[in-house]
Amino acid sequence: MQENKPELYTCLSPSLLSLYDVDKSIVVIIDVLRATSTIATALYNGAKSIIPVDSVAECIRIGKQIDSITAGERDGKVAEGLEHGNSPFEYPREFIEGRTLVLTTTNGTKLLHMALDRNAKGVITGSFPNLSAVCDYLLGQNQNVILGCAAWKNRVNIEDTLFAGAVIKRIGKHFSINCDSSQMALATYKEAKPDLYKFMKTKEASHYKRLTGFGLEKDIRYCLTEDGANIPVVYEDGKLIAG
Repeated sequence: MQENKPELYTCLSPSLLSLYDVDKSIVVIIDVLRATSTIATALYNGAKSIIPVDSVAECIRIGKQIDSITAGERDGKVAEGLEHGNSPFEYPREFIEGRTLVLTTTNGTKLLHMALDRNAKGVITGSFPNLSAVCDYLLGQNQNVILGCAAWKNRVNIEDTLFAGAVIKRIGKHFSINCDSSQMALATYKEAKPDLYKFMKTKEASHYKRLTGFGLEKDIRYCLTEDGANIPVVYEDGKLIAG
């Protein structure tokens, strides 16, 4: 007989997080375009740690206190007062290795702090560049999981839903899933899987259009590619570190 499996849910927007038992779950923060993809990339390229903060002012304040790189975006562009933005290509090894990054983003860091405020059992970040590491980590923990989509200003988006579906496709059989948003994410991912970039384009995904408007097609393609920065990213003591 099958032993009790941990439960897995997909939360499609931060505004829905209160509907889930966050304090009994590991929450995976998913902000594919581009926060969690950039976080995985910076740590993969040797960043010491990443301090996620939810405001530009806090980012600047911490940046003055410690030797660090301050970075972040608002609405897809480098936030005023910060040195760097949210593109994974801004953080090659020769730039980021051994350094601390203080990061604020429109959606991802906000959701991370919401999960912490609700006493999540654990918090990790997930993106296609570290998809395999995320799946391996969750299987190893054997705890309830909430796949938390950062969305766009609380509006559901396609790319974060696709990543949730990718995780479920790989490891869903190890969990008890009684969650329609998880089934929707899985169905969407299965349709998109042959070419995620083309799917985003064909469906006229809002974030695809927004970033393409800034000339960031290269970022989009990278952020939809599996395992280019394949390390687990875990939140511990105020910092995101390579697990």
